[in-house]
Amino acid sequence: MRPFVMALVLAIAASMMLAAPAHAQQTPNARVFNSGSGVILYTIKSDKTADFEMVMNRTKEALTKSDKPGRKQQAATWKVFKSADPGAGGNALYVMIIDPSVKDADYNVINILNEAFPTEVQALYKSYTDSFASGLVPINLIPISDFSK
Repeated sequence: MRPFVMALVLAIAASMMLAAPAHAQQTPNARVFNSGSGVILYTIKSDKTADFEMVMNRTKEALTKSDKPGRKQQAATWKVFKSADPGAGGNALYVMIIDPSVKDADYNVINILNEAFPTEVQALYKSYTDSFASGLVPINLIPISDFSK
């Protein structure tokens, strides 16, 4: 069942990338989830998962230690998951779930790291981007049903 779910997530992500509106590319730096929730899918090289997780831990540190109240709000609703099953080519699949998202907040990892660690951001950027097996896929989600209510 898990390989099916993973394949479904990847298929949805691929279709979202193909159907993305042209204006989404006009803002190269900001990653905003104003629809209520968001998901970011990452495919990470199997030998670079420690580097990716280090960057995610530094992102968490940047958010939680920030003087900006909005950054602390982001940290409170942002979770990172790693698939228990290997992805295509043995790569690791990571899923960030942001629910609810903070209106107008920038979820771009590099921008967040630059705010907190400006002298380290170049090295962190290299570790982050070198870990990618393929690009990341951000998806704005609109809640339609809450089964807990």
